[in-house]
Amino acid sequence: MSKYLNLKNMDSVPTTEPDRQLYIIKQLREAMDKYKQETGSSPCYKVVTFGCQMNARDSEKLSGILEAIGYEATESEDADFVIYNTCTVRENANLKVYGRLGTLKKIKENRPGMLIALCGCMMQEPHVVEKLRTSYKHVDIIFGTHNIYKLAELIWDRLDSGSMIIDIWKDTDKIVEELPEHRKYSFKSGINIMFGCNNFCSYCIVPYVRGRERSRRPEDILAEIRRDVSHGVVEVMLLGQNVNSYGKTLETPVTFAQLLTQVEKIDGLERIRFMTSHPKDLSDELIQVMAGSKKICPHLHLPLQSGSTRILKKMNRKYTKEDYLNLVEKLRNACPDISLTTDIIVGFPGETEEDFQETLDVVEKVRYDSAYTFIYSKRNGTPAASMEDQVPEDVIKDRFDRLLEKVQTIASQVCARHEGQVMDVLVEQINHQDKHLVTGRLSNNTVVHFPGDASMIGKLVPVLLKECKGFYYIGELYEKR
Repeated sequence: MSKYLNLKNMDSVPTTEPDRQLYIIKQLREAMDKYKQETGSSPCYKVVTFGCQMNARDSEKLSGILEAIGYEATESEDADFVIYNTCTVRENANLKVYGRLGTLKKIKENRPGMLIALCGCMMQEPHVVEKLRTSYKHVDIIFGTHNIYKLAELIWDRLDSGSMIIDIWKDTDKIVEELPEHRKYSFKSGINIMFGCNNFCSYCIVPYVRGRERSRRPEDILAEIRRDVSHGVVEVMLLGQNVNSYGKTLETPVTFAQLLTQVEKIDGLERIRFMTSHPKDLSDELIQVMAGSKKICPHLHLPLQSGSTRILKKMNRKYTKEDYLNLVEKLRNACPDISLTTDIIVGFPGETEEDFQETLDVVEKVRYDSAYTFIYSKRNGTPAASMEDQVPEDVIKDRFDRLLEKVQTIASQVCARHEGQVMDVLVEQINHQDKHLVTGRLSNNTVVHFPGDASMIGKLVPVLLKECKGFYYIGELYEKR
């Protein structure tokens, strides 16, 4: 497509964002239209997302930019443009990307003009970029977490130069929004309220790859939500690595609880979700706002990581087991029906059987609706990677299995508490296994399957929860007689 680019137009490209990117998108779209007209071909793209909700939100932005340029979405990686939006929280995520790049190389050999891009957290690690530069020369564009918005400009640079483009920023204070996006769902959206993390948990690489905390202005967040609601959105997910510390970097500080109070006032918005919350920053003010809200969903993801105060200190989590349990008691007193979910790491360096039993004790006392359980993954560059007393793999495996059994047994009991009740379900899609069913979620995030059709998608409907199947319900549409 490079021969269709009008390089003279770049002489007057704006220097401020997002105007610069919008201008470049327009130039690329004109080149794409000429290409389609001459060849009769419609280039397609595939964005593959690894990792967290923040990455999923970034991928919606990447998809939006590509569609604005003129690419069409496809489900196959045998495409004209493939982007891997990477995660590096665990080592196996990196290995998965390298493996799939080998497959892409074969595809590219049979597809002239194919472009391959890599972005996201994995790209913020210098040794990864060097490995890609020297051993994966079929990759065309490499960029990180801070300049997602620059995709169009990076494509232009690649087409113009004909060589690999690497654009990695160590950190940034920039926040660039108001660019095209393609949401997975038309009726619910993710809204970035802040970026980065200042917590430096000893096992976590996120602060090194996502940078320091920086919050968006509340007026910009509210304007984005109002715009989405005007386009049919009924549920928003407010996103940040630690939403509880929102607002601290603003010129005029605003608390997360104060932001939620303003979001609640938006007409047409039915549900408000947020993640992730750090226990050390969850304030009494936030708990009270949640308790008094009619729109904030009664679900809180509150990562525990370990139930041992000794291990929590080594993790640099800045709370104790008792602090966590006291926080849960406050939440349950204020919001009796709240659903709690969590993250737990097994096998952190130095973890003893006694420490592990402390974790099991917290699981028994809190009784989570669900828990994401992880085996500790050593990440180079984090303090925990060089700690002594790394736990043997067979010991970790045994503890992981015991924890998983405990979590699943309790969760299946907890999730069944609404059996026989009528509750509102936001319908998300036709069920993948049975086309006569639709699938949606309760406000507490539990999945429900019930008979329905595509006309229900995006709507809140009352459903009788007939039977709990452990982690989901089978229900039927409730009609008043």
